[in-house]
Amino acid sequence: MTRFFPAFLFLALFTLSLGLAGSIAQAQQATSASLEHSAEPHASAFSAALKANAAHIIKGSVKTAQSVIDAIQETGSPAADMFLDLWQNKDVWYRKKDKALFTVKKKDSKTYTLFDPESGDPVGTASKKEIKQIKPNSGVRAMVGAALVANQLVSEDVELRKASLDSLARDPKPSHLLPLRRAVSRETDEGLKRSMIRLERLLTTQYDKDEKARVAAIRSFASDLGLDVRARLNPILASRIVVEKTEREDEGTARRVYAGSDEHLSVTQAYDMLVAKGWASADISPDQKYDTLVANIKDGQVGGLPVASLNEPEARHTAYKALVEAGLAPHDPSDEEVAAAVANAAFYAVYDEPSEAVIKATQETLASIETRVSLSEFADLFLDGLSLASIFFLAAIGLAITFGVMGVINMAHGEFIMMGAYTGYLVQQYITNYTLSIIVAIPAAFVVTFAAGVALERLVIRHLYHRPLETLLATFGVSIALQQLAKNIFGTQARPLTSPEWLDGALVINDVISISWIRVAIFALSLIFFAMLWFILNRTRLGLETRAVTQNPRMAASMGINPNKINMLTFGLGSGIAGIAGVAIGLFAKVTSELGSDYIVQSFMTVVVGGVGNIWGTLAGAAMIGFLQKGIEWFNPSNTLAAQTFMIIFIIIFIQFRPRGIIALKGRAAGD
Repeated sequence: MTRFFPAFLFLALFTLSLGLAGSIAQAQQATSASLEHSAEPHASAFSAALKANAAHIIKGSVKTAQSVIDAIQETGSPAADMFLDLWQNKDVWYRKKDKALFTVKKKDSKTYTLFDPESGDPVGTASKKEIKQIKPNSGVRAMVGAALVANQLVSEDVELRKASLDSLARDPKPSHLLPLRRAVSRETDEGLKRSMIRLERLLTTQYDKDEKARVAAIRSFASDLGLDVRARLNPILASRIVVEKTEREDEGTARRVYAGSDEHLSVTQAYDMLVAKGWASADISPDQKYDTLVANIKDGQVGGLPVASLNEPEARHTAYKALVEAGLAPHDPSDEEVAAAVANAAFYAVYDEPSEAVIKATQETLASIETRVSLSEFADLFLDGLSLASIFFLAAIGLAITFGVMGVINMAHGEFIMMGAYTGYLVQQYITNYTLSIIVAIPAAFVVTFAAGVALERLVIRHLYHRPLETLLATFGVSIALQQLAKNIFGTQARPLTSPEWLDGALVINDVISISWIRVAIFALSLIFFAMLWFILNRTRLGLETRAVTQNPRMAASMGINPNKINMLTFGLGSGIAGIAGVAIGLFAKVTSELGSDYIVQSFMTVVVGGVGNIWGTLAGAAMIGFLQKGIEWFNPSNTLAAQTFMIIFIIIFIQFRPRGIIALKGRAAGD
């Protein structure tokens, strides 16, 4: 026995060492698995959630969908929202044998590649028979969508919250109301919070179950002119027309309509409703009468009349009436009978909305909005007229000075406007900074057109003083020549005169009132030029001499003033201002050789109506013509030419009663 003891001891120690080694290996494996689990907590939790809820995901019941959604989102995995989005869009599949969930991509005609829903890595392939697409119903998809919205609305990323709110606003659903309210209480960005609150009130108007909450939300929009508000409130007043034999006692959820007076109910439609109810006999069409007459021909007669005599409508009517009296044809109600039947019935537009309080609040709110919209449309029309008046003022002020001082009808004034616009275009070819280019273009256009005006006065006009017809023809010829010269240099294609970025867009006051920043800038420029010209004419020596020549050129000459020099400088000044107007107009109009011709008629009308030679008169004339044209266009916005025609007719009539204009100027300009 003692001989074998060492051997037993060796075997025992060997067995013990093997056991210890196995235990250590198992411990290392467990530790390794534990470390792996702690390194990827989301992956295992997400996978476990999918596996535990696979049956409910595949079945897609509304009863279990919310618990599945909560379980997936509680994992905190970045893949949770991605999976919910795939589930909502029917992009999740399952393997039939083990109910495992995948996303798939077609590999060939018979094989699909399977992808892990969390990592997106390929995990194998399967045939079409082995897998099946999960198609959740609309109710489940709505719940998933609401969950996604709720999650995104409380995201840490403010841009994601904004994008989610914009997406919700485009396609809101009743299920979005509760998540939106929760998000409002947690929102920290003030601007975004105001948007959330407004959208929450919009959804409340339609989807809230509490009548008082809906009424309060509806009334809160009484001063809101947003199109989305009207888009939400108008469907609340959706109605269907019904007919009743007697008048309703309670009309809270319906309104009385009258056939023929209401645009939604004609007399014919109303009578058809009575026929459908069985309360009136059907109206017989001419074709039905004809078929009845043919069917009742006997021995060459119908209703006691020979067939040959039925060529006339009156004879056919008599024959048909005889058939009715004989009981062989249905009665055809006369127009008087139709009108009487309709008048004796009560027609109502019954609202789809069952709550009388909600209907009343909606009607009052929409009425308040419509009143404000009308006022805003008037204000918008006023701003459009003011903008157009400022453009006409800029275009005409130079002409007013030259015409008032010199009595010259300058038909080439529009071409100075065109030259100013082209000067701005050329400046922008060398100065790419648009703000700086406009700053440079304004004085450059003034210099160019001032020089052109002086040249025109010295070379042509000074030889034609006191000969208005020859002056008109000569400047008209110059106008044509300048247009052709511009075509030869720049071509017939419109050239761009680009405005600075800070002039892009519009000044938006509300959803009805807006005006482009370019128009605002032109209005400001008009005020600046008005003030500048007033100062020049009333506070400088040039202005004093100009007014002296305007009032009495001979007396001015006797006082040492050179009328020829004043005429030259005045004509150059008027032409230079036209060039600046060309830069301003070119920012929003097409710069072509015909640019000036589009404004020459309005410029002359502005000068004549306002009173020649007077900047206050020019201002009044520009305002009158601008507002008048916009007012006429408001009645017929699709026909601008008709508006201009009516405006010219009005001005002709106006001049008959006030030939010297709104503000007449004494002196040569007035014809004294």
